[in-house]
Formats: sequence, C-alpha cells, structure tokens
Amino acid sequence: MTQTIFDLVNAQEIAAYWTTAAENRIPYLGATLFPAKKQLGLDLSWIKGHQGLPVALKPSAFDAKASVRDRIGVKKVETEMPFFRESMRIGEKDRQEINKLLAASNRATLEPIVNRIFDDAANLIDGAEVQAERMRMQLLSTGKIMITAENRMSYDYDYKLPDAHKKTLDDSTGYKKWSDVDNATPIQNIQEWQDIVEDNTGVRPTRAICTRKTWNYLLMNKSIKLDMNPVGGQNIIMTDRMLQQYLSTKLGISVAVYNKKYQLEVGGPANLFFPDDVFTLIPEGTLGNTYYGTTPEESDLMAGNTDAQVRIVNTGVAVMTYKEPHPVNVVTVVSAIMLPSFETIDSIYIATVA
Repeated sequence: MTQTIFDLVNAQEIAAYWTTAAENRIPYLGATLFPAKKQLGLDLSWIKGHQGLPVALKPSAFDAKASVRDRIGVKKVETEMPFFRESMRIGEKDRQEINKLLAASNRATLEPIVNRIFDDAANLIDGAEVQAERMRMQLLSTGKIMITAENRMSYDYDYKLPDAHKKTLDDSTGYKKWSDVDNATPIQNIQEWQDIVEDNTGVRPTRAICTRKTWNYLLMNKSIKLDMNPVGGQNIIMTDRMLQQYLSTKLGISVAVYNKKYQLEVGGPANLFFPDDVFTLIPEGTLGNTYYGTTPEESDLMAGNTDAQVRIVNTGVAVMTYKEPHPVNVVTVVSAIMLPSFETIDSIYIATVA
C-alpha cells in the first residue's frame, strides 16, 4: 500500500519523537520542585496554596497593561485554569517535496524533511513546558501567577504568601541592598529569614534560588570574604564552590543558581525564568505539583468524538493531528491546561535584595 503524508506525520509519531528527545534532557528546575500530576477537568479548587486553601482568582479591568517579562501570554483563559494552544501546518514546499519523494520511494532524502517537521511540532510541545516553568518561577519569585489573555483581561492567581515571609531590602528600613557589596550583610539577612520561617512553621528552609547576577553579589560581598579570612579577606578570589561550601557550613543551605532563559517568539530577546535581584528560601522536598487538566482535544479523545489523532505527552500535553483535504495537508495542534499547586508556600521566604 502506498504511503501518504498522513502515514508519516501524525500525533503518534510526533509524540514518540518528542518523548525520545526529552528523555535525554536535563529537566527544568521547576519541574523537579513541582512534579507533574494529572487531574480530570479544570476545577481550580484542586489547586492549593496558602494553608492548603484553594487559590483565589482575581480578574482585573480590561485593557490592563501587560509587562512582557512578568505576565504569561495565552490565547484565552478557559474556566479556571489557563489554557494554552497553538497549531502548525506543513509548509507548501515541504509538502510537495514529501509527495515527490514518496512517489519515488526515496527514504534517505525523505527522512531529513520529516525530521524538520517533527522538530517544528516538538517546539510547540516544548513551548507548553516553557509556560509551565514561567508559572512555577513566578510563584517562587512573587507568590503569584499573572496571566494576560488575548482579550487583555488580566488574571491574578494569588497563592497568599504570608506578608511576614517577604522582604524588600531598603536603606530606610536598616537593610543594605546586596548590590552594596561593601556594606551589605547577607549572611545575617538569610539567617533572620530562616528564623522567621522556622518560628512560624516549624520548618527551616535549607535551599535557595537566585540568578547568576544575585549570586555574584554574594561572591563579591566584603563581610563574607572577611568572615572566611579575617586577615586577608579582601584578597580572596572567591569561586562558586567555595561560596557554596561556606553557605552550607554557615547556614546549612544550598543555593541553586538558576539562569535558564526562554524566548517569547523565535528570534526575540532572551528572558530569565527567575528574575534578577530576588533570593528565595525554600524547604527540602517537593513544593507542590504542576497539575495538568483535560484539554478539549483530550476530552474528545476520551469520548471517542473525534476523527483526529490525539496523543498525550509529558503527563497532560495533548498533541493532535488532523487531515485537511484541500490542499492536502496535516495540521498539528498542541494544547495544555496547567497550573501549579503550592502547598508549602508558608515555608518559603522571598526577598528582593537589590
């Protein structure tokens, strides 16, 4: 039987291609702290925040101005949990090449073209995980998730981080910013924040997250160098390993220096997942879960109401392909409904340090 473009490019093959590639990647930091978990439907009451209570969803006015860095753009918001969906079609040139090579049974030349199409489809799946990581890092740096939909309606998922567990360093309050490396006292700051969390929850944070810029404040800090070497402290050439060992010995914490970036669009500027000038203390273990709801594509698959092919990857990302008869083409749609829970939010501390 003669193969067609539909035999080569379909949800099953795309899902297998992405899964094989993903097995060899280092996962995002947020994916290890908020493991993926599946739930049916879209009910936000399953998504927990402060003291295990449901997360509050606060709509704001229309036409609210959206900051590219801090807000997650989506096509629309479906019921309570944010809904992400994008699609792609095979280009006219690639489609013609595939048809010619199929007719000539030229498999060696056909494979690179099909793999390029699979790479484009895999980028859509990767995009869903980028959105999940952005939400997780927003939670860890602000205690909230902010989303702007296509209609400019803003949604603020407030996980109720205790006011006592956040601080902005300011000279007026007697706290020197860490960027003032000659006068700041970050060790005393961190110890104080650990004490506050432990006094309030009984849990002492033993891990932290910051970017390379924030980490460099600590590498250059005068009080840390003098503590490490009272005689010639300022002559110390500090390394990451030395500072990690010092913080582990002094405060019992390990710091993840997280500088991973993403693009909002191909060729666009790179953005940090976790913002500069923020230092977040977190406890041991997982912090919550990344819940994946049921997308319309998956719902149709479960009900048997679709002629399209649908496969689920990465716990809850739906990959759907369907045929277009004229011109003959394959459309790939990737969708996900997801939101993190944060049951341990009471046991973290978020400091804006510069």
